[in-house]
Amino acid sequence: MIRRALLSGLALSAALIAPVAAQQVDWRTLGEALRDQRPITPEMSSGSEAVLRALDKVSGEVDDIMIAVGGTVNYGRLSISMSACRFPAEDPASDAFAFLQITDTRGEEQVFQGWMIASSPALNALDHPRYDVWVVSCS
Repeated sequence: MIRRALLSGLALSAALIAPVAAQQVDWRTLGEALRDQRPITPEMSSGSEAVLRALDKVSGEVDDIMIAVGGTVNYGRLSISMSACRFPAEDPASDAFAFLQITDTRGEEQVFQGWMIASSPALNALDHPRYDVWVVSCS
């Protein structure tokens, strides 16, 4: 009886986890598709620079970083490159989208590549033990 209940509990757990696993997104593939195929419509404008906000979790220091499209900046041991920045033409302050590539220079390991969205920073966030980076605006 206990064994049957345990097995049915495991089956229920697997059934609940399966839909979550099926919904996982390959952000690198999605980012490349968006960067290559997303047209710039009259509703969306392409910016020439962006403001990123960076947090050093160890020191608690927060800095705003200006970065140009096609440019690279260093923050701590991160190297941040931006290849695109877009924002709504009718309301530039409402939202911004930036395609970023972030590398940890200590091990030359790419720790993030994809679109970051200013209004939803947790949607596609940098996962780094020391630093946090998010998009603030695009102009």
